[in-house]
Parts: sequence; structure tokens; C-alpha cells
Amino acid sequence: MIHAQLIQKFYSAFAAKNIEDMIDCYHDDIRFEDPAFGILEGDRTKSMWRMLLKNNKSKLDIEFSDIETNGQIGTAQWTARYIFSQTGRNVVNNVKAEFEFKDGKIIKHTDHFDLYAWSRQAMGIKGLLMGWTPFFKTKLQQRTNKLLDHFIAQNK
Repeated sequence: MIHAQLIQKFYSAFAAKNIEDMIDCYHDDIRFEDPAFGILEGDRTKSMWRMLLKNNKSKLDIEFSDIETNGQIGTAQWTARYIFSQTGRNVVNNVKAEFEFKDGKIIKHTDHFDLYAWSRQAMGIKGLLMGWTPFFKTKLQQRTNKLLDHFIAQNK
């Protein structure tokens, strides 16, 4: 039950755009993974959420449901609705999240979503033509991590 409450706290804070309460749910050794950023660890994960919320604060709507836990693992469904800043296009991203817990915190968080569906919404014709390719995924992860590096450097 405590882990379900932790996931509830995480997404409630996310929906309220309360970044510090959100990342307080994470263990210091957090490992995050998704199709857009690849694998992030520790403070990079926390900085990623800070960057995303700072850049999308007024335009981001989060809904979550279907929180389930079993021992040291958990899952949830969540949906993000926002305007993709690079193109001004509306995005509705449906995500399946998986969690692992340690010491009462989230130690591993993996978000699964259809990158091709996301790319078509966010990028339009470019996403339609290229969003399904490994090349696109690699380039996207390089770009998002470069943006994250820049954000971290500016916020030291």
C-alpha cells in the first residue's frame, strides 16, 4: 500500500507542477528510462523533470490512473497533454510507467510509450516519415540530452 501512495504522490505532484515534491519520491540512486531521453541516473533524472516542468509549466496537463503495486514493483498509466515547444503542435502522450522501490522511494522508473505516435503528433510530416526509425530515436535522445546538459549547466 505504501508504494501505491508513493506513486500517487509522484503523479499528484506532477499534475500540480510541484517539482520538488515529485522528485522527493525518488531515491538518490534513481534510474529513469524512456524513449525520448534513454537512460538517466541520479541527479540527471531530477534535472530532466525540472527542465520539462520549467519549459512546459503553463501548457502541461497530466492525468494518471491504474496504479498497481506488488511487493517492490509497481505500475501506472499516465497521459500528458501539452504543446510541443519546437513545433507548436499539440501532443497527447499515453504512457505506461513501471517502478521499482528501495528504502521507501522509487529507485527505478521506466516509461513506455509509442515513439512513432508521439513523433507524428510532435513533428508532423517529419515524424510521419522518420519517427519509426532507429535513426530518429538516436537523434532525439542526442538532442534531448544536449538540452538537458545545457539546462544543468545554466542551473548550477
